[in-house]
Amino acid sequence: MAPADCAYQTDYARDHPELYDVAGREVKAKKIIAVLADYCGSDSLAGKTGLDVGCSSGIITHYLSKHLSSTWGVDIDAEAIAFARRQFGSEKLRFEASDGMVLGFPGVSFDIVVCSQVYEHVPDADRLMKEIHRVLRPGGVCYFSAGNRLSVIEPHYHLPFRSVVPKPVAHAYLRLLRRGDRYYETHRTLWGLRRLTSDFRVVDYTIRILREPARFYMDDFLREGSLAHRLVPLAAHGLYWVIPNYVWLLVK
Repeated sequence: MAPADCAYQTDYARDHPELYDVAGREVKAKKIIAVLADYCGSDSLAGKTGLDVGCSSGIITHYLSKHLSSTWGVDIDAEAIAFARRQFGSEKLRFEASDGMVLGFPGVSFDIVVCSQVYEHVPDADRLMKEIHRVLRPGGVCYFSAGNRLSVIEPHYHLPFRSVVPKPVAHAYLRLLRRGDRYYETHRTLWGLRRLTSDFRVVDYTIRILREPARFYMDDFLREGSLAHRLVPLAAHGLYWVIPNYVWLLVK
């Protein structure tokens, strides 16, 4: 059952113009490909099929499709999907306005699934992950980038402690600041994320990315060779449970 206070954001991209920022979205896509290539081998990606769940405007999906044999992008936001089809649709890259909790594909259809910053947006994240597990082939991997509920600054509205407080307080917080009427997102703690992904074998890239930011296109956040680069990975080991975002590969 979905949590009672969850609902779909069917027009999310309309209120988030950064989802149409080609340069910014392609940087994120490079990070995804770098992790997948490191795990799978860059040469092997060309023969794999991919699915981007929560693809929004399709910019990241389009970049991913250049490295895969065929790619689908799905999102509940019909307006964003219409944009993606106009801009990027092809025989190799297709888009569908679809519910991530009820994916319209047969089982064992894909080698790679991307689920980046999506789990907190759906009414039932457990059901989403069951669907991802269902459509992955044995040995297939899901790139899973997941925000932590215990982040000091909530990533969608950039407000302190938004994801930590109870939902009624979060709704009131938004209204008070005139940033919206409802706080849709439902983040989980590290322990909640581990339960959420318990059907998979987890390959954790979080600390490795902090250690090798240039390799994984994170040097826009953490400059290699800097004092922060020397200190952050060390701190992250001891404070792993409060890292704002995790990057895991989920292996079926």
